[in-house]
Amino acid sequence: MKITTGLATAALLASTSLSANAETLRWARAGDSLTLDPHAQNEGPTHTLAHQIYEPLIIRDMSGAFQAALATDWAPKEDDPTVWVFNLRQGVTYHDGAEFTAEDVVFSINRAKTDDSGMKELLGSIVEVRAVDDHTVEFVTDGPNPILPSNLTNLFMMDSGWAEANDTVKVQDVDGGETTYATTNTNGTGAFKLVSREPDVRTVLERNDDYWGMDEFPMEVSEIIYTPIQNAATRVAALLSGEVDFIQDVPVQDLQRVADSDGLVVKTAAQNRTIFFGMHLGPDDIENDNVEGENPLADIRVRRAMNMAIDRDAIKQVVMRGQSEPAGMIAPPFVNGWTEEMDSSVSTDVEAGKALMAEAGYEDGFSIQLDCPNDRYINDEAICQAAVGMLGQIGVTVNLDAKPKAQHFPLISSGGTDFYMLGWGVPTYDSEYVFNFLVHTRSDEIGTWNATGYSNAELDAKIASLASETDLDKRNATIADIWSTVQDDVLYLPIHHQVLNWGMTESVGTEVSPEDDPKMKFFTMN
Repeated sequence: MKITTGLATAALLASTSLSANAETLRWARAGDSLTLDPHAQNEGPTHTLAHQIYEPLIIRDMSGAFQAALATDWAPKEDDPTVWVFNLRQGVTYHDGAEFTAEDVVFSINRAKTDDSGMKELLGSIVEVRAVDDHTVEFVTDGPNPILPSNLTNLFMMDSGWAEANDTVKVQDVDGGETTYATTNTNGTGAFKLVSREPDVRTVLERNDDYWGMDEFPMEVSEIIYTPIQNAATRVAALLSGEVDFIQDVPVQDLQRVADSDGLVVKTAAQNRTIFFGMHLGPDDIENDNVEGENPLADIRVRRAMNMAIDRDAIKQVVMRGQSEPAGMIAPPFVNGWTEEMDSSVSTDVEAGKALMAEAGYEDGFSIQLDCPNDRYINDEAICQAAVGMLGQIGVTVNLDAKPKAQHFPLISSGGTDFYMLGWGVPTYDSEYVFNFLVHTRSDEIGTWNATGYSNAELDAKIASLASETDLDKRNATIADIWSTVQDDVLYLPIHHQVLNWGMTESVGTEVSPEDDPKMKFFTMN
């Protein structure tokens, strides 16, 4: 089946397909990586591209299970549980031939702990990293940290010598608009090497034939041509016409069409990610509403009313075509701390919502701007459009402003939004990750994605205790207690847990990763 695509994208894909062979994987998704600096952004598509080039000490395989990467084994010391010992893989080289050593681990962790890093919340318990010898590293934590390995699966190792030689010791300041050599250049230990990079247009990678894992992974992909295609129809058309081999985000309205096409396959799985709305509830007044001198979102009755107004089942059936799971909390079922009771705690009740609005003094409603991405999550803008109508039923007039994620995310990180969509995956599979980024009082070191203005010192102390509590029953009780407060205070409006739909030609062999992070070294090409 041949379908006409947009001229610019079609021309690009046609030019790349001329050089394609059986081992070339032509990969497309809605949005691009935000940067190639491996520590600058904690964002899914950014990590996914980085995983092809760079490596952490530990990865999660395509099922989500731990697998040794640049570390071969790891464990806390028997006589000192505040020290984790990692034994490093020997004989590993970077793409430029430099040897990977313990000093690179020390450099990379310390770099990722700095202010401009998007990864620093994951490393808050680490007080020191030290090289015992060339292939042994010790992590010293502020108290025993039972889940330290879970925090390292997206923490990529850089060559300290390369970073120094190219003036990239400092992490790129993305929010400040900075670009560095590491923004568009790489030197990793991974299965693929960077050939060329045109942000938002095309990135080409080639297989690293000196990769340490050549005999441990299929390594059947010899070249990757990665093309971001924001427009859903164009993206599907590229798959249907054979111009790309693999797309991560088949639009829900096209699932059957793709699945019924000769030579194509759709694979579906629940994702470790929840989509929700955040509200700037902290200040006395906000900018993007029509209420002077007060903040309607600061009133918990308003937040509860908005939560009741959202019909999650309707979003699932109409917007998502059944491809979502309505959520009552901002953590998916994969995560330690999730409970079915909390996740089913929200029911739609427009009349009760109207009553709460009136009780709060907003019987005539108010208007507010909703900031939404249009190229990051499945049907993100359509979900926001549906919410506009639902919130209107209780008198909240929503002005929707949808934009690409490259412009949307800085609004959240800089505090420039009062009402916004966000999706959150949990690569550690533990609630501490959610709390550290989204619940803890915002500072330069922690709570960096908490744009709500919410601050609770007692809750902060409980969150901090999770990093060093080794009694897992006690730790889980604290997690449950924190969730109880988060739910009662209605910090966020959960929408749904996302479902992944990967589309590919029959020649591509892979299973769907719950992290939505295909690692091409696992792929087979038939």
